[in-house]
Amino acid sequence: MPGNLSLQSVSAILSVPLGLVVGSFLNVCIWRIPRDESLVFPGSHCPHCHGSISWYDNIPLVSFVWLAGRCRRCKAPIHWRYPLVEGLTAGLYLMTVLHFGVTIRTAVLLLFLSVLVVITFIDLDHGIIPHILSLPIIPIGLVASLLTFDPPPREAVMGALVGAGLVYLVAVYAEVAFQQESMGGGDVNLLSMIGAFLGWRLMLVSFGVAVIAGACLSLALIASRVLSRKDRIPFGPFLALGAVVALFVGDELIDWYLGLFG
Repeated sequence: MPGNLSLQSVSAILSVPLGLVVGSFLNVCIWRIPRDESLVFPGSHCPHCHGSISWYDNIPLVSFVWLAGRCRRCKAPIHWRYPLVEGLTAGLYLMTVLHFGVTIRTAVLLLFLSVLVVITFIDLDHGIIPHILSLPIIPIGLVASLLTFDPPPREAVMGALVGAGLVYLVAVYAEVAFQQESMGGGDVNLLSMIGAFLGWRLMLVSFGVAVIAGACLSLALIASRVLSRKDRIPFGPFLALGAVVALFVGDELIDWYLGLFG
């Protein structure tokens, strides 16, 4: 038992710098994937002056603080998203290791959460969810269910299929009811991906949390006149939020909901 505790403690500590490094790479993905740029070449560079960034100016979080949030060469401000993504990824990695331990399932979930981070910020910036970030990941979730049986393969397949069908039906109904597109194909693929990794039960929790959170924020923004009733806000970030909530407390939410009916 002490050995197991020691291993998990060390792994939790190491998950933070790992998350920071991965988060730095996710920033590259967030910037380059929507622009159809290579993730490898050219190396890290300032988007304003296009000057290359030295390794000592590319240390996650540390370099942002050291440079006071500005490029060393041109003094242009570094976007707040960069330290946010790095810190968020590190936090998610730490939570996952602490919650699930050091297992194959944990490694799979770290990939899943990393993709959710990229999708969230691309959708916020561009209002799109590139298919390359969701469709190829769905088979990985299904294969992972065969290896870990968490969720069971049948539930993973049902989650992928029901997730895609659920968003598609809601999108069609909303478009007819409101005479405008409310969800796109990217949202369909994203919920299908969530279902493949979490199973159909937690997929439904993810969707429910996303709808409630999206509705509350939309109503608040409309009430404060930041948005009009015709404005759209990306739904992908809410689905990602719902997936994270479902992953860590989804079973408890299901038990609480069922408990309301005795």
